[in-house]
Amino acid sequence: MEKKIKLKIRKGDLVKVIAGDSKGQQGKVTEVIVDKNRVVVEGVNMISKHTKPNAANPNGGIVKKEAAIHISNVALVDPKTGEATRVGRKKTDAGKLVRVAKKSGEEIK
Repeated sequence: MEKKIKLKIRKGDLVKVIAGDSKGQQGKVTEVIVDKNRVVVEGVNMISKHTKPNAANPNGGIVKKEAAIHISNVALVDPKTGEATRVGRKKTDAGKLVRVAKKSGEEIK
């Protein structure tokens, strides 16, 4: 049985690609694949998928779509500075755990 780890990136986060072919690109996370430790980022790691004709697409053809990228190759964008940052967790006064950017200490919403 594989051990589940706590992922620091969630759906809807703005991330920057820090390694690989798409390095330097930014986008919003549209999907997190927890069991494979991968994320799908809007407009990043585009692939050409060949599709057969079907009811939805009568002609078939080549469709451009985003492929999953490993979670270690993306970093969260700091809401204050706009740079890539690591993610920490901090307890608020109400006793709730919130995610914070390591570079600026800013809370991530």
